[in-house]
Amino acid sequence: MRAITSSISSQLLESLTLGRFVCAAFVFTITSFVIDFTWKPRYPKSLPRVGNGGGILGTVRNWFGYIMHFNEWVDEGYEKYSKKNRAFVVPSAPSRPDEIVVPRSQTTWLLEFPDHIVSTKESHRDLLYNDYQFFGVDDQFPIITMHKHLARNLVGLIPGVQDEASGAIDATFGTDTENWKSLNLWEAWLGIVPRVTNRILVGEVTCKNQEFLKNHVAFADDVVRNSFILNMFPKILQPFVAPLIVLPNRWHWYKTYREVRPLVEQRLHDMERKLAGDPKYDEWEPEENLVTWLIRQAHADGRVEELNASMISKRLLPVEFAAIHTTVITGHGILLDLLSADPAKGYLDALREETSRELGAEGGCWSKNALSRLHRTDSAIRESMRVSHFATGLTHRKVITKEGITNTVEGWHVPRGSYLMLDLAGTHHDADLYENPDVYDPFRFSREREEYKARPQDQKDPAEALRVQRLGMVTTSDEFLAFSHGRHACPGRFFVAHELKMILAYLLENYDIKPLAERPKPLWIGQTIIPPVDVKIEIRRRKGTV
Repeated sequence: MRAITSSISSQLLESLTLGRFVCAAFVFTITSFVIDFTWKPRYPKSLPRVGNGGGILGTVRNWFGYIMHFNEWVDEGYEKYSKKNRAFVVPSAPSRPDEIVVPRSQTTWLLEFPDHIVSTKESHRDLLYNDYQFFGVDDQFPIITMHKHLARNLVGLIPGVQDEASGAIDATFGTDTENWKSLNLWEAWLGIVPRVTNRILVGEVTCKNQEFLKNHVAFADDVVRNSFILNMFPKILQPFVAPLIVLPNRWHWYKTYREVRPLVEQRLHDMERKLAGDPKYDEWEPEENLVTWLIRQAHADGRVEELNASMISKRLLPVEFAAIHTTVITGHGILLDLLSADPAKGYLDALREETSRELGAEGGCWSKNALSRLHRTDSAIRESMRVSHFATGLTHRKVITKEGITNTVEGWHVPRGSYLMLDLAGTHHDADLYENPDVYDPFRFSREREEYKARPQDQKDPAEALRVQRLGMVTTSDEFLAFSHGRHACPGRFFVAHELKMILAYLLENYDIKPLAERPKPLWIGQTIIPPVDVKIEIRRRKGTV
């Protein structure tokens, strides 16, 4: 019996050749993709499509084409269909269903669906693979908390953010007024934004902790990289491969947790004692930041499970990711656009004049009102976000009601699991909406505001005043989607606006920067860009500013 068993084992081992193993793995992978394909929603044939067509061959070509051609496909569909008020289907990554691109004329139809029918949360959860990358802790509680607490505390946060911006910029660019310094622009923004942003997330002390900041940046990089990798795996295999792929996420989260844990545990203790009426805490007030707000909101909602350092540190993750990733890309793009513009037009000097004038009027300390008067600076940022967008679309929805939804304009119906999006790229580069849409015109939005402001009072109309006011960078519309649009527009955009204005103001006021010969181009991968991260700039501290 033992001999027979040994013989069978020997035969099995001999049969497991490398060729057979590779063949089996190939068949298993193909089978997984086939099963995956049968799970995806089916869209009506009346919806036009872009890409390489349907069928098995067309589907495979679309999967490979998605990597480099997604943005081109959406641009093609925008011209062919969106501008004629028709939706169309664009191929997606292998693990994701194709997306329906809704025309701008149907924006209201899409965004007015209640969340239990068409969900932003579920689309983001799938897009970033939250169950794996954020350890099953969704972003809804911190988003709700930001909505409730950020705006009411924004005025009080401005002095600290101004202080952090100046400190971070000085540390990054130096204070040498004699010699030009060459440095990597992307790394410079990574030295500024995480520190400044974390002033309102974790407070004055921890926002300077380089180990904490470095690992949150690494976590953000993990999320971007892993999202792309998981896009390429069949969904049926993801429960097996994703836990291995996201191991760096866990390691970088743990390292941030180790740094922030003492702060959070002390804050939990102090706020609990104050709520309990401990007389020792009568005069004590917590520093206003996201850690405090999460604890305060958890107490208000009776969410006991939120009141521990581990959970709070995980709640920080999606906010840190969004704040660091998008703000660094945006800031990087703003400077590339400004430095690539014709120096003879004097854009940088015009911005310096405005920021210097308004800051001087406030005695050197920014206020909410002073920042709101930076029309040119606001316009330069908004215009960069328009022309140098970092994603094809930022407004995505997933149909979650079992009945599906019907488009009342065109008459088509799609089932549960369908994905819909608004085309940011096409909208922002539409010549019917923007004159010379591919040109960076930093004062495109401020000209009207300044012209209206200069009019005599008797020539000002309230309706026009409202329209002009809506040209500010935080105002979303179906023509400007950089912060998405509707009730799920970015809740942190008001802070981001103040942050970028203060950074740009301090930078231009205190440093000279040599212009670039041309605007370096990004690389499109799927729906997002890879910025030109190797660009270097020449910078020097301005005399008399130290």
